[in-house]
Amino acid sequence: MEAIDTGDTAWVLISTALVTLMTPALAFFYGGMVRKKNILSTLNLSFITMGLIGLQWVLIGYSLAFGTSIGGWIGGLDYWGLRGIYGEPSDTYGTTIPHMAFVAFQMTFAVITPALITGAFVERVRFKSFIVFTLLWATLVYDPVCHWVWNVGGFFFQLGALDFAGGTVVHITAGFSALAFALSIRQRRGFGKIAMPPHNIPYTVLGAGLLWVGWFGFNGGSALASNGLAVVALVNTNTAAAAAAVVWMLLAWRDKRPSVLGIVTGAVVGLVAITPASGFVTPLSAMIIGALAAPISYYMIQFVHHRGLDESLDVFACHGMAGTFGALATGLFATTTINAAGRDGLFYGNPMQLLIQLETVVASAAFAFVVTFILTKLIDAVWGLSVSVNEEEVGLDLSEHGERAYD
Repeated sequence: MEAIDTGDTAWVLISTALVTLMTPALAFFYGGMVRKKNILSTLNLSFITMGLIGLQWVLIGYSLAFGTSIGGWIGGLDYWGLRGIYGEPSDTYGTTIPHMAFVAFQMTFAVITPALITGAFVERVRFKSFIVFTLLWATLVYDPVCHWVWNVGGFFFQLGALDFAGGTVVHITAGFSALAFALSIRQRRGFGKIAMPPHNIPYTVLGAGLLWVGWFGFNGGSALASNGLAVVALVNTNTAAAAAAVVWMLLAWRDKRPSVLGIVTGAVVGLVAITPASGFVTPLSAMIIGALAAPISYYMIQFVHHRGLDESLDVFACHGMAGTFGALATGLFATTTINAAGRDGLFYGNPMQLLIQLETVVASAAFAFVVTFILTKLIDAVWGLSVSVNEEEVGLDLSEHGERAYD
Protein backbone atom coordinates (compact mmCIF):
# COMPACT_ATOMS: atom_id res chain seq x y z
CA MET A 1 0.00 0.00 0.00
CA GLU A 2 1.42 3.40 -1.01
CA ALA A 3 1.47 6.41 1.30
CA ILE A 4 -1.15 9.09 0.80
CA ASP A 5 0.03 11.92 -1.44
CA THR A 6 -1.48 15.19 -0.22
CA GLY A 7 -1.22 16.85 -3.65
CA ASP A 8 -3.04 13.99 -5.36
CA THR A 9 -5.67 13.98 -2.62
CA ALA A 10 -6.23 17.72 -2.88
CA TRP A 11 -6.70 17.53 -6.65
CA VAL A 12 -9.18 14.65 -6.42
CA LEU A 13 -11.17 16.47 -3.72
CA ILE A 14 -11.26 19.63 -5.86
CA SER A 15 -12.30 17.54 -8.85
CA THR A 16 -15.04 15.93 -6.77
CA ALA A 17 -16.40 19.38 -5.98
CA LEU A 18 -16.17 20.43 -9.64
CA VAL A 19 -18.06 17.37 -10.87
CA THR A 20 -20.66 17.76 -8.12
CA LEU A 21 -21.30 21.26 -9.46
CA MET A 22 -21.99 19.78 -12.90
CA THR A 23 -25.35 18.30 -11.88
CA PRO A 24 -26.92 21.63 -10.83
CA ALA A 25 -25.22 23.11 -13.91
CA LEU A 26 -26.96 20.48 -16.01
CA ALA A 27 -30.23 21.46 -14.33
CA PHE A 28 -29.86 25.03 -15.60
CA PHE A 29 -28.62 23.86 -19.01
CA TYR A 30 -31.81 21.83 -19.40
CA GLY A 31 -34.04 24.23 -17.49
CA GLY A 32 -33.47 27.13 -19.85
CA MET A 33 -34.65 25.05 -22.81
CA VAL A 34 -38.10 24.15 -21.44
CA ARG A 35 -41.23 26.27 -21.17
CA LYS A 36 -41.47 28.45 -18.08
CA LYS A 37 -44.30 26.37 -16.59
CA ASN A 38 -41.88 23.44 -16.29
CA ILE A 39 -38.65 25.09 -15.12
CA LEU A 40 -38.87 24.00 -11.47
CA SER A 41 -39.76 20.46 -12.44
CA THR A 42 -36.80 20.28 -14.80
CA LEU A 43 -34.38 21.73 -12.26
CA ASN A 44 -35.65 19.30 -9.64
CA LEU A 45 -35.14 16.20 -11.78
CA SER A 46 -31.39 16.84 -11.64
CA PHE A 47 -31.33 18.06 -8.06
CA ILE A 48 -33.27 15.16 -6.54
CA THR A 49 -30.97 12.77 -8.41
CA MET A 50 -28.17 14.10 -6.22
CA GLY A 51 -30.17 12.92 -3.21
CA LEU A 52 -31.33 9.60 -4.61
CA ILE A 53 -28.00 8.42 -6.00
CA GLY A 54 -26.06 10.00 -3.17
CA LEU A 55 -27.76 7.43 -0.92
CA GLN A 56 -27.84 4.53 -3.39
CA TRP A 57 -24.10 4.84 -4.05
CA VAL A 58 -23.23 4.62 -0.37
CA LEU A 59 -25.62 1.74 0.33
CA ILE A 60 -24.93 -0.58 -2.61
CA GLY A 61 -23.88 1.31 -5.74
CA TYR A 62 -20.16 1.58 -5.05
CA SER A 63 -19.99 -2.05 -4.00
CA LEU A 64 -21.80 -3.25 -7.13
CA ALA A 65 -19.49 -1.19 -9.32
CA PHE A 66 -16.12 -1.60 -7.58
CA GLY A 67 -16.56 -4.54 -5.21
CA THR A 68 -14.88 -7.87 -5.79
CA SER A 69 -15.87 -8.97 -9.27
CA ILE A 70 -18.30 -11.83 -9.73
CA GLY A 71 -17.38 -13.33 -13.07
CA GLY A 72 -16.59 -9.94 -14.55
CA TRP A 73 -20.28 -8.98 -14.47
CA ILE A 74 -20.96 -7.24 -11.17
CA GLY A 75 -19.31 -6.48 -7.85
CA GLY A 76 -20.15 -8.30 -4.67
CA LEU A 77 -21.57 -6.58 -1.60
CA ASP A 78 -18.26 -6.51 0.27
CA TYR A 79 -18.45 -2.69 0.38
CA TRP A 80 -22.18 -2.26 1.12
CA GLY A 81 -22.69 0.82 3.25
CA LEU A 82 -19.01 1.58 2.53
CA ARG A 83 -18.01 -0.81 5.29
CA GLY A 84 -14.27 -1.26 5.61
CA ILE A 85 -13.54 1.93 3.66
CA TYR A 86 -11.87 4.59 5.78
CA GLY A 87 -8.91 6.90 5.31
CA GLU A 88 -6.36 4.47 3.93
CA PRO A 89 -5.72 4.14 0.18
CA SER A 90 -7.21 1.30 -1.83
CA ASP A 91 -4.82 -1.39 -3.01
CA THR A 92 -6.30 -1.05 -6.50
CA TYR A 93 -7.95 2.31 -7.20
CA GLY A 94 -6.24 5.65 -6.64
CA THR A 95 -3.44 4.15 -4.58
CA THR A 96 -2.07 7.54 -3.48
CA ILE A 97 -5.36 8.96 -2.18
CA PRO A 98 -7.74 7.84 0.60
CA HIS A 99 -10.09 5.13 -0.60
CA MET A 100 -13.02 7.28 0.53
CA ALA A 101 -11.85 10.07 -1.80
CA PHE A 102 -12.07 7.64 -4.73
CA VAL A 103 -15.57 6.63 -3.58
CA ALA A 104 -16.67 10.27 -3.44
CA PHE A 105 -15.19 11.11 -6.85
CA GLN A 106 -16.87 8.12 -8.49
CA MET A 107 -20.17 9.03 -6.79
CA THR A 108 -20.30 12.28 -8.77
CA PHE A 109 -20.27 10.29 -12.02
CA ALA A 110 -22.99 7.97 -10.75
CA VAL A 111 -25.11 11.03 -9.89
CA ILE A 112 -24.86 12.96 -13.13
CA THR A 113 -25.43 10.00 -15.46
CA PRO A 114 -29.15 9.43 -14.71
CA ALA A 115 -29.57 13.21 -14.51
CA LEU A 116 -28.43 13.40 -18.14
CA ILE A 117 -31.28 11.10 -19.16
CA THR A 118 -33.90 13.53 -17.81
CA GLY A 119 -33.54 15.71 -20.90
CA ALA A 120 -35.34 13.02 -22.89
CA PHE A 121 -38.65 13.29 -21.04
CA VAL A 122 -38.89 16.69 -19.36
CA GLU A 123 -42.25 18.51 -19.41
CA ARG A 124 -44.31 15.33 -19.14
CA VAL A 125 -42.78 12.76 -16.78
CA ARG A 126 -44.57 11.71 -13.58
CA PHE A 127 -42.30 12.52 -10.65
CA LYS A 128 -42.88 9.35 -8.61
CA SER A 129 -42.26 7.22 -11.70
CA PHE A 130 -39.02 9.10 -12.28
CA ILE A 131 -37.86 8.33 -8.73
CA VAL A 132 -38.49 4.61 -9.17
CA PHE A 133 -36.83 4.61 -12.58
CA THR A 134 -33.72 6.44 -11.37
CA LEU A 135 -33.05 4.07 -8.49
CA LEU A 136 -33.64 0.96 -10.60
CA TRP A 137 -31.65 2.31 -13.54
CA ALA A 138 -28.64 3.18 -11.42
CA THR A 139 -28.65 -0.31 -9.91
CA LEU A 140 -29.41 -2.31 -13.04
CA VAL A 141 -27.63 -0.29 -15.75
CA TYR A 142 -25.07 2.17 -14.45
CA ASP A 143 -23.47 0.00 -11.77
CA PRO A 144 -23.02 -3.07 -14.00
CA VAL A 145 -21.59 -1.10 -16.96
CA CYS A 146 -19.30 0.81 -14.62
CA HIS A 147 -18.13 -2.55 -13.28
CA TRP A 148 -17.52 -3.95 -16.77
CA VAL A 149 -15.39 -1.01 -17.88
CA TRP A 150 -13.64 0.33 -14.75
CA ASN A 151 -13.45 -2.51 -12.25
CA VAL A 152 -10.14 -4.35 -12.65
CA GLY A 153 -12.13 -7.59 -12.75
CA GLY A 154 -14.70 -6.34 -15.27
CA PHE A 155 -14.66 -8.17 -18.56
CA PHE A 156 -14.22 -5.06 -20.74
CA PHE A 157 -11.41 -3.85 -18.48
CA GLN A 158 -9.79 -7.26 -18.87
CA LEU A 159 -10.30 -7.05 -22.63
CA GLY A 160 -8.38 -3.77 -22.72
CA ALA A 161 -11.17 -1.27 -23.38
CA LEU A 162 -10.17 2.37 -22.86
CA ASP A 163 -12.52 4.86 -21.23
CA PHE A 164 -10.57 7.51 -19.38
CA ALA A 165 -13.46 9.46 -17.84
CA GLY A 166 -16.79 7.95 -18.88
CA GLY A 167 -17.55 8.07 -22.59
CA THR A 168 -19.03 4.59 -22.36
CA VAL A 169 -19.91 4.41 -18.67
CA VAL A 170 -21.64 7.81 -18.58
CA HIS A 171 -22.54 9.18 -22.00
CA ILE A 172 -23.33 6.06 -24.01
CA THR A 173 -25.44 4.55 -21.24
CA ALA A 174 -27.28 7.85 -20.72
CA GLY A 175 -27.75 8.58 -24.42
CA PHE A 176 -29.11 5.21 -25.44
CA SER A 177 -31.26 5.02 -22.31
CA ALA A 178 -32.68 8.41 -23.23
CA LEU A 179 -33.62 7.05 -26.65
CA ALA A 180 -35.35 4.04 -25.07
CA PHE A 181 -37.25 6.25 -22.60
CA ALA A 182 -38.38 8.62 -25.37
CA LEU A 183 -39.75 5.66 -27.32
CA SER A 184 -41.70 4.50 -24.26
CA ILE A 185 -43.29 7.73 -23.08
CA ARG A 186 -46.01 9.59 -24.97
CA GLN A 187 -45.22 12.76 -26.86
CA ARG A 188 -45.84 16.16 -25.36
CA ARG A 189 -49.24 17.57 -26.27
CA GLY A 190 -48.93 19.54 -29.50
CA PHE A 191 -45.43 18.26 -30.29
CA GLY A 192 -44.60 19.03 -33.90
CA LYS A 193 -47.70 21.22 -34.24
CA ILE A 194 -47.14 24.11 -31.86
CA ALA A 195 -43.97 26.02 -31.05
CA MET A 196 -42.20 25.02 -27.81
CA PRO A 197 -39.41 27.61 -27.62
CA PRO A 198 -36.89 27.68 -24.79
CA HIS A 199 -38.01 30.19 -22.18
CA ASN A 200 -34.62 31.32 -20.85
CA ILE A 201 -31.55 30.78 -23.06
CA PRO A 202 -29.31 32.68 -20.59
CA TYR A 203 -29.99 29.86 -18.08
CA THR A 204 -28.77 27.39 -20.70
CA VAL A 205 -25.65 29.44 -21.42
CA LEU A 206 -24.94 29.64 -17.66
CA GLY A 207 -25.40 25.89 -17.33
CA ALA A 208 -23.14 25.17 -20.31
CA GLY A 209 -20.42 27.45 -18.95
CA LEU A 210 -20.51 25.75 -15.56
CA LEU A 211 -20.47 22.34 -17.24
CA TRP A 212 -17.36 23.35 -19.20
CA VAL A 213 -15.58 24.35 -15.98
CA GLY A 214 -16.80 21.26 -14.13
CA TRP A 215 -15.54 19.05 -16.93
CA PHE A 216 -11.96 19.93 -15.99
CA GLY A 217 -12.60 17.95 -12.82
CA PHE A 218 -14.55 15.29 -14.72
CA ASN A 219 -11.66 14.51 -17.06
CA GLY A 220 -8.63 15.96 -15.28
CA GLY A 221 -9.64 14.39 -12.00
CA SER A 222 -9.83 10.97 -13.66
CA ALA A 223 -6.04 10.89 -13.62
CA LEU A 224 -6.55 10.41 -9.84
CA ALA A 225 -3.31 12.33 -9.32
CA SER A 226 -1.95 15.84 -9.56
CA ASN A 227 0.42 15.09 -12.41
CA GLY A 228 1.18 15.64 -16.07
CA LEU A 229 -1.59 13.32 -17.23
CA ALA A 230 -4.18 15.43 -15.42
CA VAL A 231 -2.85 18.50 -17.23
CA VAL A 232 -3.02 16.77 -20.62
CA ALA A 233 -6.60 15.66 -19.93
CA LEU A 234 -7.54 19.21 -18.93
CA VAL A 235 -6.01 20.75 -22.08
CA ASN A 236 -7.61 18.09 -24.29
CA THR A 237 -10.97 18.81 -22.67
CA ASN A 238 -10.80 22.51 -23.43
CA THR A 239 -9.48 21.95 -26.96
CA ALA A 240 -12.24 19.55 -27.99
CA ALA A 241 -14.96 21.80 -26.55
CA ALA A 242 -13.56 24.81 -28.36
CA ALA A 243 -13.34 22.95 -31.68
CA ALA A 244 -16.87 21.59 -31.45
CA ALA A 245 -18.34 24.99 -30.50
CA VAL A 246 -16.69 26.67 -33.50
CA VAL A 247 -17.67 23.93 -35.96
CA TRP A 248 -21.28 23.94 -34.68
CA MET A 249 -21.34 27.72 -35.16
CA LEU A 250 -20.16 27.33 -38.77
CA LEU A 251 -22.72 24.59 -39.50
CA ALA A 252 -25.57 26.70 -38.13
CA TRP A 253 -24.30 29.82 -39.92
CA ARG A 254 -24.32 27.96 -43.21
CA ASP A 255 -27.89 26.80 -42.65
CA LYS A 256 -29.28 30.07 -41.29
CA ARG A 257 -27.87 31.95 -38.28
CA PRO A 258 -25.32 30.98 -35.64
CA SER A 259 -27.59 30.71 -32.61
CA VAL A 260 -26.19 31.04 -29.11
CA LEU A 261 -28.12 27.93 -28.09
CA GLY A 262 -26.41 26.00 -30.89
CA ILE A 263 -22.93 27.22 -30.00
CA VAL A 264 -23.21 26.16 -26.35
CA THR A 265 -24.72 22.84 -27.42
CA GLY A 266 -21.71 22.31 -29.67
CA ALA A 267 -19.35 22.95 -26.78
CA VAL A 268 -21.11 20.32 -24.66
CA VAL A 269 -20.92 17.85 -27.55
CA GLY A 270 -17.17 18.40 -27.74
CA LEU A 271 -16.86 17.82 -24.01
CA VAL A 272 -18.80 14.57 -24.32
CA ALA A 273 -16.74 13.30 -27.25
CA ILE A 274 -13.35 13.89 -25.63
CA THR A 275 -14.32 12.32 -22.31
CA PRO A 276 -13.21 8.74 -23.07
CA ALA A 277 -10.09 9.87 -24.92
CA SER A 278 -8.96 12.79 -22.76
CA GLY A 279 -6.16 10.92 -20.99
CA PHE A 280 -5.00 8.93 -24.01
CA VAL A 281 -4.64 11.37 -26.95
CA THR A 282 -2.67 14.44 -27.98
CA PRO A 283 -4.23 17.95 -28.04
CA LEU A 284 -4.21 17.91 -31.85
CA SER A 285 -6.18 14.66 -31.80
CA ALA A 286 -8.55 16.22 -29.27
CA MET A 287 -9.15 19.08 -31.70
CA ILE A 288 -10.01 16.62 -34.46
CA ILE A 289 -12.30 14.62 -32.17
CA GLY A 290 -14.22 17.74 -31.12
CA ALA A 291 -14.45 19.06 -34.68
CA LEU A 292 -15.84 15.78 -36.03
CA ALA A 293 -18.24 15.20 -33.15
CA ALA A 294 -20.09 18.45 -33.85
CA PRO A 295 -21.52 17.50 -37.28
CA ILE A 296 -22.37 13.98 -36.05
CA SER A 297 -24.61 15.36 -33.30
CA TYR A 298 -25.80 18.33 -35.35
CA TYR A 299 -27.21 16.16 -38.13
CA MET A 300 -28.46 13.47 -35.75
CA ILE A 301 -30.65 16.10 -34.08
CA GLN A 302 -32.13 16.95 -37.46
CA PHE A 303 -32.69 13.26 -38.25
CA VAL A 304 -34.45 12.58 -34.93
CA HIS A 305 -36.68 15.63 -35.38
CA HIS A 306 -37.47 14.56 -38.95
CA ARG A 307 -38.51 11.14 -37.65
CA GLY A 308 -40.97 12.81 -35.27
CA LEU A 309 -39.51 11.42 -32.04
CA ASP A 310 -40.16 13.65 -29.04
CA GLU A 311 -36.81 13.25 -27.31
CA SER A 312 -37.17 16.63 -25.68
CA LEU A 313 -33.64 18.01 -25.32
CA ASP A 314 -31.66 15.81 -27.73
CA VAL A 315 -29.85 13.68 -25.18
CA PHE A 316 -29.39 10.81 -27.62
CA ALA A 317 -27.83 12.97 -30.32
CA CYS A 318 -25.59 14.96 -27.97
CA HIS A 319 -24.55 12.26 -25.50
CA GLY A 320 -25.31 8.91 -27.13
CA MET A 321 -23.84 9.72 -30.53
CA ALA A 322 -21.00 12.00 -29.38
CA GLY A 323 -20.10 9.48 -26.68
CA THR A 324 -20.09 6.67 -29.23
CA PHE A 325 -17.88 8.63 -31.59
CA GLY A 326 -15.52 9.57 -28.76
CA ALA A 327 -15.18 5.98 -27.61
CA LEU A 328 -14.43 4.80 -31.15
CA ALA A 329 -12.08 7.72 -31.77
CA THR A 330 -10.14 6.63 -28.69
CA GLY A 331 -9.46 3.41 -30.58
CA LEU A 332 -8.04 5.50 -33.41
CA PHE A 333 -6.02 8.22 -31.68
CA ALA A 334 -4.87 6.69 -28.35
CA THR A 335 -1.12 6.64 -27.87
CA THR A 336 1.08 5.34 -25.09
CA THR A 337 3.23 8.42 -25.60
CA ILE A 338 0.55 10.29 -23.66
CA ASN A 339 -0.39 7.53 -21.24
CA ALA A 340 1.93 4.58 -20.76
CA ALA A 341 -0.83 2.75 -18.89
CA GLY A 342 -3.09 2.95 -21.95
CA ARG A 343 -2.75 1.38 -25.37
CA ASP A 344 -1.95 2.54 -28.88
CA GLY A 345 -4.88 2.97 -31.25
CA LEU A 346 -5.23 2.21 -34.94
CA PHE A 347 -3.30 5.29 -36.08
CA TYR A 348 -0.40 4.24 -33.86
CA GLY A 349 -0.18 0.69 -35.14
CA ASN A 350 -2.77 -1.23 -33.09
CA PRO A 351 -5.95 -1.90 -35.12
CA MET A 352 -7.21 -4.35 -32.47
CA GLN A 353 -7.89 -1.45 -30.11
CA LEU A 354 -10.57 -0.09 -32.42
CA LEU A 355 -12.27 -3.50 -32.47
CA ILE A 356 -12.17 -3.66 -28.67
CA GLN A 357 -13.69 -0.19 -28.48
CA LEU A 358 -16.40 -1.15 -30.97
CA GLU A 359 -17.31 -4.29 -29.02
CA THR A 360 -17.52 -2.30 -25.79
CA VAL A 361 -19.68 0.41 -27.37
CA VAL A 362 -22.13 -2.00 -29.00
CA ALA A 363 -22.55 -4.17 -25.91
CA SER A 364 -22.94 -1.23 -23.50
CA ALA A 365 -25.34 0.68 -25.76
CA ALA A 366 -27.49 -2.39 -26.43
CA PHE A 367 -27.59 -3.33 -22.74
CA ALA A 368 -28.54 0.19 -21.64
CA PHE A 369 -31.22 0.49 -24.32
CA VAL A 370 -32.85 -2.89 -23.70
CA VAL A 371 -32.88 -2.70 -19.90
CA THR A 372 -34.18 0.88 -19.98
CA PHE A 373 -36.93 -0.02 -22.43
CA ILE A 374 -38.06 -2.91 -20.23
CA LEU A 375 -37.93 -0.77 -17.08
CA THR A 376 -39.95 2.04 -18.63
CA LYS A 377 -42.60 -0.33 -19.95
CA LEU A 378 -42.97 -1.96 -16.53
CA ILE A 379 -43.15 1.39 -14.72
CA ASP A 380 -45.63 2.69 -17.27
CA ALA A 381 -47.84 -0.34 -16.68
CA VAL A 382 -47.79 0.10 -12.89
CA TRP A 383 -47.76 3.86 -12.30
CA GLY A 384 -47.72 5.50 -15.70
CA LEU A 385 -44.68 7.33 -17.06
CA SER A 386 -46.38 10.59 -17.96
CA VAL A 387 -48.72 12.99 -16.23
CA SER A 388 -52.23 13.48 -17.60
CA VAL A 389 -52.82 15.84 -20.51
CA ASN A 390 -54.50 18.32 -18.16
CA GLU A 391 -51.57 18.22 -15.74
CA GLU A 392 -49.19 18.76 -18.63
CA GLU A 393 -51.26 21.70 -19.86
CA VAL A 394 -51.12 23.35 -16.43
CA GLY A 395 -47.40 22.66 -16.22
CA LEU A 396 -45.46 20.29 -14.02
CA ASP A 397 -44.32 23.02 -11.66
CA LEU A 398 -47.89 23.39 -10.43
CA SER A 399 -49.34 19.95 -11.08
CA GLU A 400 -46.42 17.95 -9.62
CA HIS A 401 -44.87 20.36 -7.10
CA GLY A 402 -47.52 22.98 -6.32
CA GLU A 403 -45.18 25.87 -7.05
CA ARG A 404 -44.54 28.56 -9.64
CA ALA A 405 -41.08 29.71 -10.64
CA TYR A 406 -42.31 33.18 -11.55
CA ASP A 407 -45.15 35.33 -10.17
